[in-house]
Amino acid sequence: MTTRQVKGQGDGSDPGGSDTGGSDTGGSDPGGTAEGGGGRLPATAWAVLGLLSFPGERTGYELKKWADASLTFFYWSPAISQIYAELRRLEGRGYASSRVAAQGDLRNKRLYAITDAGRAALARWADTADAGPAVLKHPLVLRVWLGHLADPAGLRSQLRAHLDRTKAQLREIAHAQEVSREAGRWPYPEVALRWSERQHRAELELAEAMLADLERLWEPGDEAPGEEALGDEAPGDQAARGS
Repeated sequence: MTTRQVKGQGDGSDPGGSDTGGSDTGGSDPGGTAEGGGGRLPATAWAVLGLLSFPGERTGYELKKWADASLTFFYWSPAISQIYAELRRLEGRGYASSRVAAQGDLRNKRLYAITDAGRAALARWADTADAGPAVLKHPLVLRVWLGHLADPAGLRSQLRAHLDRTKAQLREIAHAQEVSREAGRWPYPEVALRWSERQHRAELELAEAMLADLERLWEPGDEAPGEEALGDEAPGDQAARGS
């Protein structure tokens, strides 16, 4: 068995650069950087290390599948390329190790595991007194905010698509909860999944209420407020005067 220690590089990308709606599956990191043993690491590195903190060794592909079935519901799911980048970074810090496992006629696979130093550093990071505020970036609400430029039919279609997507995510959460219950040894991930279920149900309620608000704006006989109805100043100008 061989253990590899390789120095990794982060991508430093900006979550504002992508706009996909729902769970972010790109290479950006919404969590920024955070202090831990040995210096600053992006929050995604801690998330990947967290996946390794559960029993067993895993390939990068297996970590990606697990992130898609857990992290994506309450944080985000890194792209497979970033998972491998973070694994290299974690190995460089001595927080993770890897070994090549033979598979007979199949291609050899590299298995990753957390080290004692990585577990201690992760515990220190998890015990950080202030995790910081939750980050809310809602692409659909941004489009509704720009409703004076939008076509009502287009907004209605986007809201209905968002409702369908949220319902599909609820079904995925229910499946993840079932898998977690069958495993019977992950109580804290189960708590996080129950929170995710409540959050997505609340999202459904909020989206349905928003659609009802817009339908009232678009009632037949009423002129939907468009760009020409805004006047010469923006809401921000009024707020600035009132402050």
